[in-house]
Amino acid sequence: MLVNKKILICVTGGIAVYKSVALVSKLAQAGADVKVVMTKSAMEFVTPLTFQAMSRNDVFFDTFDEKDSSVIAHIDLADWADLVVVAPATANVIGKVANGISDDMVSTVLLATTAEVWFAPAMNVNMYGNKAVIRNISRLAEDGYRFIEPSEGFLACGYVGKGRLEEPEKVVELISERFEPKNLPLTGKKVVITAGPTRERIDPVRYVSNFSSGKMGYAMAEAAVTLGADTTLISGPVSLPKPAGVTVIDVESAAEMFNAVCENYEDASIVIKSAAVADYRPAEIHPQKIKKGEDLAVIELERTTDILKTLGERKEKQLLVGFAAETENVLKNGMTKLIGKNLDFIVVNDVTDPDGGFGSETNVVTLLSKSGTNTPYPAMSKKELAHLLLENIIKEEGFGVIHDR
Repeated sequence: MLVNKKILICVTGGIAVYKSVALVSKLAQAGADVKVVMTKSAMEFVTPLTFQAMSRNDVFFDTFDEKDSSVIAHIDLADWADLVVVAPATANVIGKVANGISDDMVSTVLLATTAEVWFAPAMNVNMYGNKAVIRNISRLAEDGYRFIEPSEGFLACGYVGKGRLEEPEKVVELISERFEPKNLPLTGKKVVITAGPTRERIDPVRYVSNFSSGKMGYAMAEAAVTLGADTTLISGPVSLPKPAGVTVIDVESAAEMFNAVCENYEDASIVIKSAAVADYRPAEIHPQKIKKGEDLAVIELERTTDILKTLGERKEKQLLVGFAAETENVLKNGMTKLIGKNLDFIVVNDVTDPDGGFGSETNVVTLLSKSGTNTPYPAMSKKELAHLLLENIIKEEGFGVIHDR
């Protein structure tokens, strides 16, 4: 399961570093491509040369030591990895990442990567039970980081208790299970998702847009990947990290999004269109900044292409679902769009609801289907909601497309 998998091991300072040497060796023997990043504290226990010999790759420990001038080392490593494992993970590195601190090679890579990150803690039993450490671990777990629980036993400090780094054999087993093919419902399906707003330029410094944050669409992309889908995310301008395992296509305008969706539509099994696409754009884009004057300014607008309606007209094997952001007559307006745009499902929400407006961490929606089902979802995190929506659609139809306005 590990042949050619790119595993990045981040080694921090603790006596358990000796187990990390064995871990790197076993991963390499299993066929993985292993690279190692070390903190200076870790180098007090084991030299980089040891890990270089075990991994047969350069070892990285200095943020300013660029071994390849064509790339930025910490970004290149962050992008390279299929999986990042911090072993041993000290209280120090856990605290840094939990609080967004990046002051060395390891913490910088950890903040830059979009790959899945696992922490394998190793420390004194009292440190592991410290309230600050528990708080930092909880925060990281909420942010989606995974932890390999330490085992109990005799610790190097002389204490007996929980804090021993898990044995290398067990860590390799867990990593192997991570890459084992699973019989997931969307395996073999291509899911295309759009997210975020579009920007329609007025002049070089101004544009027309909306308040969409893209959070719902990005949550849908993450959910699709966990369900086995080959996922493409077509994203408008947002301030969100790219989801791991997702092919991201960045666009700006409604026209760019339309073209990107059409290019990926034909072979799509599931299209999740969760972008808030501008309905209008300036009829003329001024090449220079418009200077303010004494009179009222008038900007003539023209309609953009209705992407979801166009997809409905071209629909063959695809299942289309729309998200409709409404402020009144939510269910009635949602059903009108469902029928008028030839959709199979539509997810409707009232954006004036404080638990479900643009930019919020939660959402309150109702899923309507062409078969007449009406499924309400109470306030919950967008990540949780994304999974429930996809699972419901899969249960009814096998696969689907979602549009978030």
